Amino acid sequence: SHDDITYASIAKAFSLPLKLHTPAFERMKLLSKPHPMQPTFDWETPSASLTAKLRMVELPHDATLPEDEQAIFVADDMWVPIAIVNGNVHILPGVPRLFERLLEHLKPALLPRLVNPEEGTGIYRYLFSTPLPESTVAGYLTELAARVADRGVKVGSYPRWGNKRNTVTLVGADKALLDALIPEVEREVQGKKVLREDELDPPSDAEEEK
Repeated sequence: SHDDITYASIAKAFSLPLKLHTPAFERMKLLSKPHPMQPTFDWETPSASLTAKLRMVELPHDATLPEDEQAIFVADDMWVPIAIVNGNVHILPGVPRLFERLLEHLKPALLPRLVNPEEGTGIYRYLFSTPLPESTVAGYLTELAARVADRGVKVGSYPRWGNKRNTVTLVGADKALLDALIPEVEREVQGKKVLREDELDPPSDAEEEK
């Protein structure tokens, strides 16, 4: 949207300027549907509305990288670009419908990155639901992370504010190692491996009253 600060924030984080992305602007002019209250829009005369539209296509710009590596268009009927920073940070819109469509089109480019070309295996993410607060399991998770780091496994902890259970994650390509760690992690965090982080959530107060 016109008031979103995502592009500016990411640009600041990477010490990059914002620059009008001309291809995105041209697609915006071509593919934008007219607003019922503004059936014709003047794309040439400076105005507050034009400034707001331009802001939506001012992207983080890295002068050391080719232009075509800093933004891509994955849907022929959409002007919204996927801005790319540092070669690995992809910026997608927060509107769920647009996010889902763009991510679906981006999948062919992302999937190869998630596959080990030598082993033909992908990246696995295991979730563990625990009733313990993060501070209680922090020591163990720090020790575990150091122990498995050289095996390519990353350990994460995600407090779920307002919920009675938190989530611990293991991410890596070595499925056998991850499987072997399940009993230990379940024991140390007093939790269970789950498919969804809310899988073991207790019923809400409203549900308990039914």
